[in-house]
Amino acid sequence: MTRALFTNHYPEGTSFAYSLITKYLNVWWVSSRAAFSTALSNRAGVVLFLAGKIFRFLFFFLFLFILSQRTQALAGYTTTQVIFFFLTFNLVDVVSQMLFREVYWFRAQIVTGSFDLVLSRPVSPLFRSLLGRIDILDLLTLPPLLILVVVVGVNLHPSSLSLVAYLALLGNALLIAAAFHIAVLALGVVTTAIDHTIMIYRDLTAMARVPIDFYKEPIRGLLTFAIPVGIMMTTPAKVFMGIFEWPVLLYAFLISVAGLWASLRFWYWALKNYSSASS
Repeated sequence: MTRALFTNHYPEGTSFAYSLITKYLNVWWVSSRAAFSTALSNRAGVVLFLAGKIFRFLFFFLFLFILSQRTQALAGYTTTQVIFFFLTFNLVDVVSQMLFREVYWFRAQIVTGSFDLVLSRPVSPLFRSLLGRIDILDLLTLPPLLILVVVVGVNLHPSSLSLVAYLALLGNALLIAAAFHIAVLALGVVTTAIDHTIMIYRDLTAMARVPIDFYKEPIRGLLTFAIPVGIMMTTPAKVFMGIFEWPVLLYAFLISVAGLWASLRFWYWALKNYSSASS
């Protein structure tokens, strides 16, 4: 999969691999630095946008806290556990938005024909379209979010094994998010309709702000196996708390590998059928 992501030819040798990784890190850094400059050019907009994100987070956090305090338990979870589920959701959501923000501008490249220039450059078009820039606003909100995750997580007293599994599943969740975004890019190449698709993805993942155990069947099963937002957001927190089933845990890693493979196949099929805006 790494081979498919970066280049169609992957010669043997660690020196080449090191130079390839360095090359793409440099491309990512230059693009991200340009995005930083663009975002900071409108400081008032940055402040207002950050304030909106923070207030939305605090209001939902307060809602969960009050709701859990007024009831003995929510779906069998304590107040601390419910809050940790919410923080884990935000952690995966913020990091994925920060890394894959370029997807939100992809439609403009297709419509205007600037994607033709991306294809002509000696850089993987998938890398450029998926990881072309970083979102500074999400980057700024990440440190306080990480602090909250650590503070609340310590109160749950996880074992060392649970902590390692939690971190592994967070990485797995990002792979699933990457598969979703690659599929959206491929759909954008074929249909140019990307805005609504990415918002549908955002709405689906938003359902996992709370543990998917809150939902009744068949919605719970759909969010776990058909549309694996529960695997992305809920399963890491469950493993952290020592609440998990081995089949679901194995399925979590299987679905990320299968999803990434399928989305890459879809992407390269879309590229073969791409019609330039200038043609």
